[in-house]
Amino acid sequence: MSGDREEILKRVGEALAPLPERSPYPHYDTDLTVTFKDGSVDPWVRFKSMFAAVNGRVFESVSELGHWLLESGHTHGCCDPDLVDRLRTAFPEGLAMETGFDRARIDDYAFGITRARGAIAESGTLVLDDRTTWQRLAALAPWVHVAVLSRSDLWRDIPTAVDNLDDDPNVIWVTGPSKTADVEGILIEGVHGPGEQVCLLID
Repeated sequence: MSGDREEILKRVGEALAPLPERSPYPHYDTDLTVTFKDGSVDPWVRFKSMFAAVNGRVFESVSELGHWLLESGHTHGCCDPDLVDRLRTAFPEGLAMETGFDRARIDDYAFGITRARGAIAESGTLVLDDRTTWQRLAALAPWVHVAVLSRSDLWRDIPTAVDNLDDDPNVIWVTGPSKTADVEGILIEGVHGPGEQVCLLID
């Protein structure tokens, strides 16, 4: 019996092993997929509009973000160690941030602050990956996720985003808070992930 088990696990491991050569992305007509074609519109303005349309929140000030967290009762969370000093100096008193994520205390974190790999203006989508986003659970488990974005990492459209992604095996596209409509077609937010998705723009 144990021999059969080992053989099954061996085959599963072989099936999950990375491919020696990845298949190329398929070719497609970008004119059929791009909806944001007005070159006169600032991509950041477009992103804010689309992100708000899917119930995301945008902040362009660290201080404003800190006061919103405090006033909303989200006073304890975790933060990417590379960001914590820059944010802490502008946050109001009463906010506590840890630079680690303890899985045994997962419910202690009301918010998680990580960097975003980028964002897509035409769809209001944040892009997270394992190389850029510190602690994936910090982005997915707390009720509030704050994705810190640089303007230079904002892409106008989906094809541009795809062209800029590398071979990171774990890429997550986030368009607003977690949502599901599985039960009777009723849309509920915050079921499979954050109930508040926030984007903080810092340059």
